[in-house]
Amino acid sequence: MSKTTSVVEAINVTKTYMLGKIPVEALRGVNLKVETGDFVSILGPSGSGKSTMLNLIGALDKPTSGTLLIDGVDIGKLNDNQLADIRLKIGFVFQFFNLIPRLTAHDNVELAMSIANVGKAEKKKRALDLLETVGLKDRVNHKPAELSGGQQQRVAIARALANNPKFLLLDEPTGNVDSKTASEVLSLIKKLNTEKNVSIIMVTHDQNLAREARRTVEMFDGQITSDMVNNQ
Repeated sequence: MSKTTSVVEAINVTKTYMLGKIPVEALRGVNLKVETGDFVSILGPSGSGKSTMLNLIGALDKPTSGTLLIDGVDIGKLNDNQLADIRLKIGFVFQFFNLIPRLTAHDNVELAMSIANVGKAEKKKRALDLLETVGLKDRVNHKPAELSGGQQQRVAIARALANNPKFLLLDEPTGNVDSKTASEVLSLIKKLNTEKNVSIIMVTHDQNLAREARRTVEMFDGQITSDMVNNQ
């Protein structure tokens, strides 16, 4: 059991990709710490390194050098099976909801627990509780096509919470909905953070969205250029 209060800690992390025979430095000595219960946005334009950070924080890739700790575990030392186990500690929410069309909201959330060996009765109860938490108690038997974009994103957030993750990792979570719906989704995210103490890392290119987090980390050219607390 990890004693750390940090859900993520990057220490002098670099990431180099090969473009043919040419090395491309996507990250150049990044240092970042995200504590339990924090709400941090990672902001930057295309090519800034934020997508590479997303892949590393999501245990989808490993650093070239430096140390990246997820819940106190150095992912650079893990094999593919161990990385898959680490990903169970992370709740992913994407711009495109990635729900299974033929399944109901309840079944989409329940399915996420299949890989975590949760019992049948517990899966059903937890899915219902989570859908109630995100305000969809009356939509549990609706399929994605019968839900609005905002409701689909709420299902995706409930699904991301299904295995009690250490943190939510959001990739442009309001990028595929209109501004009114985006505001509602953002309110839910902030409520989960403040009322449920859910740790949240949100990757975005949208400055207005980024400023809604407690902290904004700005990236440019593979480096963190600022890390500041936002006025709420």
